[in-house]
Amino acid sequence: MFLPVLYMKPFNKNNQIIDENISGDVFYYCFPGLSRYDSLCHRVYTRNYGYSGYPYKSLNISYAVDDDPACVNQNLMIIQQNTGAERVIHMNQQHGKGAVSLKKGKEAEPGKVFDADALITDIPSVAIMVKQADCQGVILFDPEKPVIAVVHSGWKGSVKNILGETVKKMVEDFSCCPGNMLAAIGPSLGPCCAEFKTYREILPQYFQDYMSGVANFDFWSISKTQLVAAGLKKSRIEKANICTKCNTDIFFSYRGEGVTGRFATVAMIKN
Repeated sequence: MFLPVLYMKPFNKNNQIIDENISGDVFYYCFPGLSRYDSLCHRVYTRNYGYSGYPYKSLNISYAVDDDPACVNQNLMIIQQNTGAERVIHMNQQHGKGAVSLKKGKEAEPGKVFDADALITDIPSVAIMVKQADCQGVILFDPEKPVIAVVHSGWKGSVKNILGETVKKMVEDFSCCPGNMLAAIGPSLGPCCAEFKTYREILPQYFQDYMSGVANFDFWSISKTQLVAAGLKKSRIEKANICTKCNTDIFFSYRGEGVTGRFATVAMIKN
């Protein structure tokens, strides 16, 4: 079960705020399997409890959708304070298969934004983030190292197997063992709404094994298959099973809304 959490400002018994630096109410989801590890902080934030106005209301974390940059800055600060991160690193997502590794002793310069679709790190207190509005945000975690990754995987990323490429890079750059890894597939376009009328031209033939109806596809199951092919165990892969288009009151959805914001999937190794 995908676990909802309402995080509220902590008060003491005299109803006084304990920490003024922590933002107000923040609503996010967690995966039960990942939540068993004290060394990992992870969040799937909703679209709510932010500063942006319509049509980006309200916790939009993307500068690329014509939202007021000052509102985006405030929303990103909410996430940084809520996770306790020293930094939040995000990407200029490309719908490709590029993955960037950030290693201890080789930290990215402040303000650096990478042109990529996956971030991998072993650096504590650095939160890495995916921006979404129907595409999948996938968290990968090797608790033995520990090493984390966040992956942005839309249909184009699925075609290019960005998940398999990210697992491969975790093995190459951090000596991770895929059999030790956990994966969590977040809210995204579900098989109920993932319709691709031109699927014969744009999708590999084997994707047709995951068809639902005339032209709908179960990309959650496609991602799970790709992760298993990369060496992960089925029992260590979680799925939120929440369709963004069917739940625009909770998450942003490009297919459901057109002009809209982006919500965040975040992971961080605790210090």
